[in-house]
Amino acid sequence: MKIGFDEGCNYRCNGHTVMRDLELCERYGFDTINLQWMALERDIERGICTIEEIGDWFRNHRLKMLSYSCLLFFNMKQTEKEMAAVLERLDRLVEWCGILDCPYINVVPSDDMRARALRPTRPEIRADAIEMLGRMVERIAGTGVKLSLEPNGFPDNTINRFEDGYAIVQELNSPLVGLTMDEYHFTAMGSDWSALEQADGEKIFLWHLDGAEDMPRGAYYNTDEVRLWPGEPGDAIDHRRFADTLRRIGFAGDVCTLEVFRPDYYGLSQEENIRRAAEVTRKHIGTYWDISNVM
Repeated sequence: MKIGFDEGCNYRCNGHTVMRDLELCERYGFDTINLQWMALERDIERGICTIEEIGDWFRNHRLKMLSYSCLLFFNMKQTEKEMAAVLERLDRLVEWCGILDCPYINVVPSDDMRARALRPTRPEIRADAIEMLGRMVERIAGTGVKLSLEPNGFPDNTINRFEDGYAIVQELNSPLVGLTMDEYHFTAMGSDWSALEQADGEKIFLWHLDGAEDMPRGAYYNTDEVRLWPGEPGDAIDHRRFADTLRRIGFAGDVCTLEVFRPDYYGLSQEENIRRAAEVTRKHIGTYWDISNVM
């Protein structure tokens, strides 16, 4: 099992840059990194780096990119123009993934139904997601890139439970589309453990590790900000059950990626944030996985 870092942990730290993340993640022993769109595109717009420079960096270092995080709000578009915009962005990200040697794009469902006065049912959402992901599969075929659908555990998100995301991936039945299993999102909306325990682990492409405070399911204040380093005081996530279940069902990936969006941690320096992230992720792997399998 390798360890990965997601820039959600630190992209708001003072003076943060993507290039510095790469250097620090390699220094502190991470194997992979998920680049967050808000950090990468910010640095590109400011002229701090280019995609080509980052691609050159990866080709000359041990640290590798695991996923681009993310293609936001891909589903429930109401016009062909809106759909075309999603597909055009996908094309751009696939091109970037080719330069960065990145195997996955994390795909996040839409959460603006209230603002748009829409009230789709779960069957309608499922049918729409399958249609849209099918279009996306046609675009990525032969590129070496795969899509990882991430159910987001917030009430307003259109796909907010693991079992709904899994049903979509199962029905689509494409080797190019799998799931991101995020421990916080799974817990926040009370996803069905039996669905994960009966899932085909080959369909789970990415695993996001995070702790979280013990909040009511679906509460308006149960947001990314309640995430914690795993094992911190107040962490209510059942990490052992996640680890045991993923091992038993044959989780397809070989990376445990830490993703913690907590404002308190953004007050750390960029280096201290990554050092701490490496420490807690490595401890998690040693606690919940056979140490002989740790890379």
